[in-house]
Amino acid sequence: MTEHSSIRNMNSTNYGAVGQSVPPPMNYAAAMNPAMNQALYPPTGTEGLSTPLFYPSAHSDGGMGVVSGYEGMVDGSGQILPPPPDMFPGPVAPASVTPDWRIPFISEITAKEAFIEYVNSHCCYGTGPATDMVLQDMQPFNTYRYRLETFTESRACKWVTVPYKGQTVDSLAYGQAPLPWEINVPVPTFFKDEKHKAPVPHTSSLKPCPQCLGIGKTVCTKCHGVGRMQCQRCNGTGIWFKESCRDCIGNGTHSCRNCSGSCRVICTGCTGKGKILNYIQLDVTWTNNIFEFIADHKSEFPTDHFKEVNGEKIFTDEQFMVPPIINFPDRAINQASQNALQQHHSRFASTSRILRQRQTIEWLPLTFVEYNWKGEKYNYFVYGKENKVFTSNYPAKCCCCVIL
Repeated sequence: MTEHSSIRNMNSTNYGAVGQSVPPPMNYAAAMNPAMNQALYPPTGTEGLSTPLFYPSAHSDGGMGVVSGYEGMVDGSGQILPPPPDMFPGPVAPASVTPDWRIPFISEITAKEAFIEYVNSHCCYGTGPATDMVLQDMQPFNTYRYRLETFTESRACKWVTVPYKGQTVDSLAYGQAPLPWEINVPVPTFFKDEKHKAPVPHTSSLKPCPQCLGIGKTVCTKCHGVGRMQCQRCNGTGIWFKESCRDCIGNGTHSCRNCSGSCRVICTGCTGKGKILNYIQLDVTWTNNIFEFIADHKSEFPTDHFKEVNGEKIFTDEQFMVPPIINFPDRAINQASQNALQQHHSRFASTSRILRQRQTIEWLPLTFVEYNWKGEKYNYFVYGKENKVFTSNYPAKCCCCVIL
C-alpha cells in the first residue's frame, strides 16, 4: 500500500482533535433562517475585486457541494488540519559526541578601547576617566544565550469564492480531490516565515452569481434603482437664491452619478460576468518558532541589554530533530535545552509538521571592570560581541547631564 493510499484510508472527517472523528457540523444557519438558501456576499464595495470573497454557509455543504475528505468544511474561516500520524516526529536520543567547549574572553586593551569609544559617543562626558584611569580588576562572567528554532509547516483549508474570469474549472470530473497533506508543496528556505495559498485540485465548480442571479448587474444602492437622486444644492426645491438651480436645472433631481441613470451597476461579486468560481483553498504556513534563554550571570548587569547585541556562536546543531544538550559546563543551558525541546515537541508535533530544528549556544561577553581615577574607585561593564559599555556611575559628566 502506498503512502498516499494509507493516508486516504484514514477517516476523512478526522481533522479535529488527534484520533477523534469530527462529524459534519449541524445545519445551523438554515435552521435559524429557512429562507436562507444561497451564499451571501459582503456589503457592496467592502471587498476589492482582486480579493477572494469568503461566504458564510447556509447548508451543511456551504452551498459549495460535497468533496470527499472535506465534508466537515462549511465556511470560510479556515480549519487547521494536523498531519497524518506517520508524519509525527519520534523521540531523539541525546548526542553521544562531546563538543569542545572553549570559552573566549576579552583583553584589557579591548576593555579600555571600548570604554573610550563609549565616552566619545556622549557629548557631555569628559574623557579624563577613560584616558587616565588605572585599571584595577577585570572579572569575566561566562554568560550564554541558548536558542532553539523549530521550523514547522501547518496546513488549513477553506472554501473560497472568486469572480469567474475565464479560469480553468478543475472540477471533480478530472479526478478525486487529494487530501490536504497529500498535496506536494515545495518547502521554502528553512527557518524563514512564509505562506503559500493554492486551490486544492479537482474541487472547483462554476455557478451563477447569487448576488446578481447571473445577470452581471445589481440594483444601484445610491438611487435604489430609481435612476435619479435629489439635488443636494437646492434640497429638491429646484430653486437656489430665488433662481433656477443650476445643478438640477430647476427639476429638483438629477441623474444618479453612480449608475448614470441606468438604475443598475456592475455586480461586485462577479465583476459583471454573472458567474462565480468556488473551490477549496489550501493555506500552508511555514513558521520559525523560537525559544530563547539567557543563563543567570550573577551580576548587577541588566539582562535586557543583551537584546541589542550579538554573541559569539560556540555551538550549532542543525538537523531534522536535534537531541538535547547534556554536557555543557553551565547546567542551566543543559536544562534549557531539554525544556525547550520538550515544549516545542508538545506544542507543534501533533498539530504541525516539524521540518527542521536548529539549536545554538552563544557566548555573550560580559566583563565587569573596576578602575581608579583621582583616588576613587569606579566600574563599568563591557558586553556583547560589539563590546558595548554600560555604567551607572561615570564620574565626569557636565552639569547638563545631571537630571534634577
